[in-house]
Amino acid sequence: MAIQTTLCYIERETQYLMLHRVSKANDLSEGKWIGVGGKFELDESPEECMLREVREETGLVATQWRYRGIVTFVSARAETEYMHLFTISGWQGSLRDCDEGVLEWIERDRLFELPHWKGDEIFLSLIRDEEAPFFSLKLVYDASDTLIEAVLDGRAVGPFARDE
Repeated sequence: MAIQTTLCYIERETQYLMLHRVSKANDLSEGKWIGVGGKFELDESPEECMLREVREETGLVATQWRYRGIVTFVSARAETEYMHLFTISGWQGSLRDCDEGVLEWIERDRLFELPHWKGDEIFLSLIRDEEAPFFSLKLVYDASDTLIEAVLDGRAVGPFARDE
């Protein structure tokens, strides 16, 4: 069995709104910086989940977005997760505190300096390119949260790629 979630990167010029996961008990992403999002509720579409989660976690109402890809997140420590990845370039409202961590606008060029999931580097590089097509990315982590496999659109990438 797998869970369905959204993961959203809200853009402001050269920055993304990032969530430093420091407030939630038993958090698989504890201490890491990630986008905002969460689990689907019954009968929600990816877009409905994204809109609700962004509003709940940030206080913002997304008005312009793009569905960028799907990330299959496999961890030895948790249930498999299908993350529907969005970028948001337009919104209304005012930012508010989030009960799951600290929200902060971070320069895109600084993201990899902060604690993060190693596989995020792959899809964050993809979404920086406005022309990049919709993608499917599978990321597999072992029990120590080490990335052990990355497959983009059916082909191994990064250090996992093999010469054919």
